[in-house]
Parts: sequence; structure tokens; C-alpha cells
Amino acid sequence: MSFPKIGVIGGGQLARMMAPEALNLGFELHILAEGPEVSAARSVPDAPVGDYKDLDTLRAFARGKDVVTFDHEHVPNEFLTTLINEGVNIQPRPAALIHAQDKLVMREAIERLGLPNPAWAKVENVEELISFGEQTGWPIVLKTPRGGYDGKGVRMLDSIQDAKDAADWFANGPLLAEDKVDFSRELSALVARTPSGEAKAWPVVHTIQVDGVCDEVIAPAQDLDEATARSAAEAALRIANEFGVTGVMAAELFETPGQGAGYVINELAMRPHNTGHWTMNGSVTSQFEQHLRAVLDLPLGDTRELGVTVMKNYLGGANQDLYSAFSAALAAAPEVKVHAYGKSVRPGRKIGHVNVVANAGQTVDELRVQANKVAALIRDGVDAKN
Repeated sequence: MSFPKIGVIGGGQLARMMAPEALNLGFELHILAEGPEVSAARSVPDAPVGDYKDLDTLRAFARGKDVVTFDHEHVPNEFLTTLINEGVNIQPRPAALIHAQDKLVMREAIERLGLPNPAWAKVENVEELISFGEQTGWPIVLKTPRGGYDGKGVRMLDSIQDAKDAADWFANGPLLAEDKVDFSRELSALVARTPSGEAKAWPVVHTIQVDGVCDEVIAPAQDLDEATARSAAEAALRIANEFGVTGVMAAELFETPGQGAGYVINELAMRPHNTGHWTMNGSVTSQFEQHLRAVLDLPLGDTRELGVTVMKNYLGGANQDLYSAFSAALAAAPEVKVHAYGKSVRPGRKIGHVNVVANAGQTVDELRVQANKVAALIRDGVDAKN
């Protein structure tokens, strides 16, 4: 009897949270870690340290693996193509992954599919940026096509002068300019797809961002128009199918009630995603189990929610000794599930999250109070203010 060996490039918290699901299914999980202290390094028996931007390192890591997948989208596409040509099973494939790596490629593809896009343009200098702003109307959003996440690589421009002040951003090539969408809230449509084409969606969720970082998720999104929810899930599934995505994919959305389809597509991620952490306790199948099933081309699990769920991230704060707060945090709300990433504490760094699933009669506001209380106790060592 043999069980598959799965290689994950990247040792962050996403790889770490795949480990228990792999263990439950009997899979061998191997991590290519950026350093010995990264989040996932201590969660699996085999976590060699290596540079994911070095082809020989990738080649050595991939040897003997049944499939290789990712904790992030930053591996050079040309290296992945080389490995595929050498017989390595890479999931998702580089032809799909490029849409999460390069925002200009993504915008062009979304437009080609006729799905809801904000007004956008590829701009190569300040003059083209100003022209876009004058045509679309200020404010606009300037993005680096590659490498940005959690609010990084994004700049709001309110005027011609702001555009001139962004001249240094063109040092590395063309940029993406977008209309600043007037939206009511942010949403996320999470789906998974296998290489043979089976695809499933979780309920569309409401995401709350603070300083460009996901802070809370409410699943499913409350008071969301049924047609909008259905259209958003169908759009994410269509993207996954048209682009040949394998594994989990998140489509981040802006809700625009009464305008067009009721939403526009913001960004894509082709891996498990922060907006899907609620599935660990709030869905029949977590995004991490589903990702492993998908990249191995196994039948996908049920994506039904088990009840309204609130996920709350906690970032690095005043409390350096997180475990010292666990007794008070776990006692404060025994129904809240705590997930810690094994990271050292730095201000603003994602170091864990909590999930709470509604009991009969509980409101979303009550769930949010519970989740925030536990997260604050861990983060600060003090109770949250309601």
C-alpha cells in the first residue's frame, strides 16, 4: 500500500494548515521552506530549506513527489514549465498560475471572458497614468502587476499631482491603473477544481479589510442578493474552468449593489486563502483538505457550511508570549476555535486566527464579539472592548 507524497513550495501558514489534513488522509507532506523557523517547518517531518527561485533546488525538492503545489504564487513560471517538461506533476499549472502572478494578465483575461471588471489600463509612464485618471475620473488605484499582497504594491491617487509623485513606481516596468470602485463591501468567492474538471464552490463570504489586510470574514455573506451570490460563485467557477485552475482559488470581489452584475472582480489567488480559513471549522470540507484532494485529482468534498461562521485574524501586538494568554482566551469563549501559526510576534504580522460557528439563535454580532474577545486576549493579553 502506498500513499502519495505531496511537495509544497513555501513554508508559510497555508502550508502549515495543510499538514493536519494530509496526516488525516495518510498523505506524506513535504515542505520546501524559506528558512528553518518558518511557520510550516515544524509541522511536517521533512522541510528542507531552499530557495524557490533556484531551479536546481526546485528540481531536487520535486524528485520523488507525486504532485508539487504551492503556499504562494511567487515561483518563476519558466522554472515550473521546465519541471513539467521533465515529468514533474505541478498543480496548478503555470498557464493558470500566471493569472494570479500578474494582475495585467488577469485583467486582460477577465475582460476576454466578459466578466465584471473595473475600468483599467496598462500604463507605462506618468503621462499615460494622468490620461487614465482624467478619462476615468479621480481617484484611481495604481498597482504593481507582480508581487503585491495584503495592501502592498497598491497606491491610491487622488489627483494629477499624486500621479506625478508616483513616477518612481515605473522603475520596474508597466503598471496597472484601475478606477477606484465605489463598493458597499468586499466579498470572496472560493472554489476548488481538479485536473479532470470537477469543481465546487463554497458560499460567497463577506470579508472585512483593515489597512489592506483581511481582518474578519463572515460566512456566508449576510443579506447578499441571491442572484449576486449565485452569479459570483458561477463567475469564480467559470474562471477556474477557463483558466485550467487546479486546487483552491479565491476570487476577491467588490460588491456594487444596483450596478451591473452587483459586483466586480478585484484579484485572484490560486491557493488556499485567508478568506477561506473559516472552512476549517465552518464547512463540511476545509479548504486545506479540498486543496490536497484537488491537486491529487481525487473526488472533492462537500462544501456546505455548518452554520454561520465568523473568522477573525489576530496580528502581532503587545503580547509576545501568546501561550500565556491561552488559558484566559479559551475560558472566555469555549466555543471559539483558536489557530496559531507558530510565528514569532511582530507588529502587524499575521500570527493566527480564530473561528466561531453559530449555535441556534446566535446572531452575527454576537459571534463577532466572541471572536474579537478571544483574538484580543491572545494578541494583547487584555480583554477586547465591545
